[in-house]
Amino acid sequence: MSSERLTLVVGDEELLVDRAIGDVVAAARAREADVEVHELTPASLAPGALAELTSPSLFGGGRVVVLRSAQDFGKDLAAEIGRYAANPADDIDFVVVHAGGAKGKALLDALTKAGARKITCQKITRPGDRVGFVRAEIRRAGGSIGEDAARTLLDAVGTDLRELASACSQLVADTGGKITDEAVGRYHRGRAEVSGFTVADRAVEGKLAEALEQLRWALATGVAPVLITSALAQGVRSLAKVGGAPRGLRGAGLAKELGMPPWKIDRVRAQLRGWEPAGVARALQVVAETDAQVKGGGADPAYALEKAIAQIVAARAGR
Repeated sequence: MSSERLTLVVGDEELLVDRAIGDVVAAARAREADVEVHELTPASLAPGALAELTSPSLFGGGRVVVLRSAQDFGKDLAAEIGRYAANPADDIDFVVVHAGGAKGKALLDALTKAGARKITCQKITRPGDRVGFVRAEIRRAGGSIGEDAARTLLDAVGTDLRELASACSQLVADTGGKITDEAVGRYHRGRAEVSGFTVADRAVEGKLAEALEQLRWALATGVAPVLITSALAQGVRSLAKVGGAPRGLRGAGLAKELGMPPWKIDRVRAQLRGWEPAGVARALQVVAETDAQVKGGGADPAYALEKAIAQIVAARAGR
C-alpha cells in the first residue's frame, strides 16, 4: 500500500488549512471527476465508521476523506486512524487536520511514521511573515508588489488572512497586476491612518511633489488634518529614534531598545539617508509648530500642513 495519498495538515490558520484541503480535493478531481468528499469531526465520526468510509466501493469512483480537529479524537478513534494510515487504500485521499501541540500527539506521530505528506498551516504572527504572505498572495493572483506596498496594504486591511487574500486578489484584478503604494492607497482610501503615513513617508524621503499630492488626496477624501500631523510627527520621531540608537545594538536587541519591529527599523534606516542630525532636529521643531496650528493656533490647517511638508523636505536637504 502507498502513503502518497496520506496528507497531514498541522496548524490552526483556517485559510491555509482550507486551502490545503482544497488542493487535495482539486488534485483528486483532476484524476477523476466523480469524487466523493467526506469531511468529519470528532463529533460526527462514530467508532467503526472509518472502516466503512475507507472500504472498497462497489461502484468505483474516487474518494477524499478529511478528518478535522484530529487532536480531539479519543484514544480508540485515534488508534483506528493510526491503523488505517499504516495500511492505506490506494484509491482514497486521506487528510488529517491537527491543530498541533501536545494534545493528540500520538496520532501525529503515527501519521508521520506512516509517511504522510505534512503541510504546516500555523498562525502567521510575525510582521515579516505577514509581508511575505501578502507578496505571495499577489504572485498567486498573477501580480507583483514591493515590500513597502505590502506593508501599506497590511496597515490598510489588517492581519486577518482571509481579508488580506481577498484584498490581494481584488487589487490584482483592478490594477492589472503591478501593485504600488499609490494603488493600495487609491483602492483603500477609507483608511485614514494609511493616508497619513503615506504623506509622512513621502515627506521624510524628500519627495515634495508626491507628499503634497498625497496630502491633497487625503484631505479631499475626509482624513482629519490632526491625523496627518500625527503621522508626520511619528515619521520624524522615528528618524530621531533610529538615528540616535546605540551603535553597538543590532537585530532583536535594537528592536527591543527602540520599541519598533525590525522591518520598520530597516525602513526608517532607508529613509534616514540624506538626513543630518541638525535637519532631524529642525523637522521635529516643524511638526511641533504644525501640531499647535492644526489644533487651533492657525486659521488654515491645510495650508499649515503643506508648509510643514515643504519645511520637512527642506530640512532633509539641509536648507
